[in-house]
Amino acid sequence: MRSVRAAFSAECRRLSEILTELTDDDLVRPTDCPPWNVQDLIAHIRTGVGRLTDMRAAPAPPRAEVDAAGYFGTAKFTAEVDADRIAGGQREALRVGRAALATEFDRAWRATEAAIAAAPPDRVVRTRHGDAMRLGEFLRTRVVEVGVHGLDLADALGRPPWITPPAAVVIGDLLTGGRPTPAGLSWDRLTLIRKATGRAVLTAPERTVIDAAGFRWLAFGR
Repeated sequence: MRSVRAAFSAECRRLSEILTELTDDDLVRPTDCPPWNVQDLIAHIRTGVGRLTDMRAAPAPPRAEVDAAGYFGTAKFTAEVDADRIAGGQREALRVGRAALATEFDRAWRATEAAIAAAPPDRVVRTRHGDAMRLGEFLRTRVVEVGVHGLDLADALGRPPWITPPAAVVIGDLLTGGRPTPAGLSWDRLTLIRKATGRAVLTAPERTVIDAAGFRWLAFGR
């Protein structure tokens, strides 16, 4: 769990730095996660990184039933859940407001970091979807949220991606189940994450290599 904690902290710290640089014009830019603009997407990420604090304070389920890969099942991306997710991001953006966005995000992830540090390594938590998970497994999903949506923010802002190496390792390993990509792809971790999450289009030669190798990765919605 130590490497996942380090990845979470590194990725959140980097995003905090980015948020302090944003202007009002930046916040209203559209994203590739419609109908969210940049402000809505940041609010959604802030909510996601802050969830573990309340989960940690709630009674622990008796046993873990889902790991990080299982968490990203198709039930999380039904039309109903997507609609609730979209509306929640917009509500949170209105509640927090532009001026406090960076401060609120920084407060949320640091509170989560403190909650993790105070918890035993085998602590089980229950997600808002009802999943019973080990805390470390749920934290892996938070690294995915911050890292992958960070790519969406970078694209919306016209900036180079800022994903940190520790987060790229955690996300890449989750997507592939720890398996190496076929040699014929020659992908670095950033490319793997973009391709596997639909943020970059697979070329015909890449599809050929993938099919020939029987290479598959974890699929989840945006």
